[in-house]
Amino acid sequence: MRAIKDIIEQVADTNATVLLRGESGVGKDLVARAVHSASPRFDKPFVKINCAALPTELLESELFGHEKGAFTGAYRRKLGKFEFADKGTLFLDEIGDLPLALQAKLLHVLQDHEFARVGGREMIRVDTRVVASTNRNLEAALSSGEFREDVYYRLNVVEIRVPPLRERKEEIPILVRYFLQTFQREYRREVTLPADTLGCLTEYSWPGNVRELENVIRRLVVLGNIQQINGEIFSRLTATGAAQSERSAVEESVAPASPGDATMGLREIARRAARAAERQVILKVLEEVRWNRTRAARLLKVSYKTLLAKMAECALAPRRRHTS
Repeated sequence: MRAIKDIIEQVADTNATVLLRGESGVGKDLVARAVHSASPRFDKPFVKINCAALPTELLESELFGHEKGAFTGAYRRKLGKFEFADKGTLFLDEIGDLPLALQAKLLHVLQDHEFARVGGREMIRVDTRVVASTNRNLEAALSSGEFREDVYYRLNVVEIRVPPLRERKEEIPILVRYFLQTFQREYRREVTLPADTLGCLTEYSWPGNVRELENVIRRLVVLGNIQQINGEIFSRLTATGAAQSERSAVEESVAPASPGDATMGLREIARRAARAAERQVILKVLEEVRWNRTRAARLLKVSYKTLLAKMAECALAPRRRHTS
């Protein structure tokens, strides 16, 4: 993220178009606002529009405005987002979903900085800086004809990739503290986060990225139920680990090393896969809690005795440190 900050500082004081790439929930909106705030346009409007949220007819009117009588229901002239963002920044969120019919008109604005409202003939000139974002593979969209090549190159002057949260796990504790402080002030509640909960939050892959983490911390502060959050996150970790282990175990089982292995039945394959998945999950939890068996049993929702039996069955034991 420091590298992204450096790029923002380099590009902010220019009028170059910026294309933000990354999964949903990674914070592309914040990066767009950072570009605007660091630019000479910081005191002018920052206008955002989601290109995936509106049908083509309404989206064209939202972007470029319309004249009175341009279509049924157009009772008066309406200014579009490009006009509202004049001298400022227009953030085109989910630009990959912009219909082809509008891409040509967008190209004209990016090239000549002028356009006509829907139903109008007068050309309107604007000084609007464009920042766009997408979670789509635009290169694949180019190949399939869903996105214009000329628009792609006009937008992609400076590209910033915002990595998913799973690629920057060192930031999770920082984000957790920030969201905790924010929501504790908002809801006037105090919540103390145990170390094992923070460990679970850090280990989780967060497919919904920062947005998902924010929602989890908000729910934690509102409900004040740390055990419930622990259970939710641990269940997701378990499901992810089990799925990965099962895939690996099944692959090993169905790739026979000898003619005798080829006759293994499906029931035996499933049994081995389940045992391998169970072993990996137990090992993962034990390592997270530094082999504290009591805490591991509580997280796994089994009795202490059952955990010891499973550890023996799976041949699990902490590694001994050798001293010379």
